[in-house]
Amino acid sequence: MKDLFKKFKIIRSNRRSFAAEIGRNGLIVRVPQSAGEKEIRYFIEKHRDWIEKHAAEYERRVAANAEKQPVLTREEIAALAKKALEVIPERVRFFAPKVGVSYGRITIRSQRSKWGSCSSKGNLNFNCLLMLMPPEVVDSVVVHELCHRKEMNHSPRFYAEVRRVMPDYDTHNAWLRQHGAEIMRRLTGE
Repeated sequence: MKDLFKKFKIIRSNRRSFAAEIGRNGLIVRVPQSAGEKEIRYFIEKHRDWIEKHAAEYERRVAANAEKQPVLTREEIAALAKKALEVIPERVRFFAPKVGVSYGRITIRSQRSKWGSCSSKGNLNFNCLLMLMPPEVVDSVVVHELCHRKEMNHSPRFYAEVRRVMPDYDTHNAWLRQHGAEIMRRLTGE
């Protein structure tokens, strides 16, 4: 990010305002189609402090993540998926009768944003990264998805059902909220 103000990407679109963002590829400036070079330079200079601050925060976050959790290799992801195929279907079989539901196909994926999902047909998808979590957190995700067989939403009735089956769900869900993003970053390094 040393050349942040020399090399940056400009994305023109039908927007009305200017915006800056910092990411893996450095500074990106989003501008209206009609924006001229002087306007773009003025915007960047005007927001120099914000850009420098967020670039430093991004670099700190990337460095901290690199120290904490190495990015998983393809082989490691495959091993996690294999383990998940052994563990998760067994946990689904255990909890489905407690929830009082049936289910369809179980699929294991390496997703970048979801821990699990349930289709309207009852097919269940789970993230292989669950194998990096405590077993009770894995169980909480399994119960969550099975309860969608009764309620395809996140209503109070849905959560009442989840807590009926797993009274300590909130504790495990809090662990997931606290540590989940860090684990998810092991796929991308971001």
